[in-house]
Amino acid sequence: MCGRYASTRSPEDLVQHFRVDDLRVEETLTPSWNVAPTDEVWAVLERTPRGADEDAEVRREMRPLRWGLVPSWAKDVRAGARMINARVETLHEKPAFRRAFTRRRCLLPADGFYEWQQVKDDDTGRTRKQPYFIHPEDGQVMALAGLYEYWRDPQVERDDDPAAWLMTCTIITTDATDAAGRVHPRMPLALTDDHYDAWLDPAHQDPDELRSLLGSPADGHLDVRPVSPAVNNVGNNGPHLLDPV
Repeated sequence: MCGRYASTRSPEDLVQHFRVDDLRVEETLTPSWNVAPTDEVWAVLERTPRGADEDAEVRREMRPLRWGLVPSWAKDVRAGARMINARVETLHEKPAFRRAFTRRRCLLPADGFYEWQQVKDDDTGRTRKQPYFIHPEDGQVMALAGLYEYWRDPQVERDDDPAAWLMTCTIITTDATDAAGRVHPRMPLALTDDHYDAWLDPAHQDPDELRSLLGSPADGHLDVRPVSPAVNNVGNNGPHLLDPV
């Protein structure tokens, strides 16, 4: 799974890398070395602007979404806490993900992600969870494949009230490869830039063709290093979390 990651690049750098048309944000997100479920995260997606004609041009946006997908039929926003990941093997079948898979796909920029492994402490003989930071060796941004969904808050009366709608997302995971597989059997699935357009295009709705884009993680070697257990606390943040220990 992927339960924590780092995302520290500036909006300007991300807009350029992902060739974004519109940056949709009232308040920019601060860099985070400890992104956790239910946090607001940057997402790149394509859609027709709300209120536009049916033949209006699809625009590529970058905007904050809440991490943890809340299905449109969920009664409570808390459902998102259980849906931070979608397994690539079954997302086309799961009721919570299958509609978003064909219509609402996104990319989630990341510097790298964390995974934990049980290790034995030589001094005490006890086992503990050791966090590792896993990231591309070349330092390039990771474009994590994701899905997004709209959820209508039943407590808000008016549809045109901005508080009536919540946009949430989930990260697609796959079998771990390369160095990541030595730490955890699963990892987030990152796409190469030549697949961005096909993945984001909302008119591209053939499940088999979409699944072919997710056949293997993005090329490139991953580096793994043990980091401080301070990352275990979601209240801790800062570049020191990436220091090797």
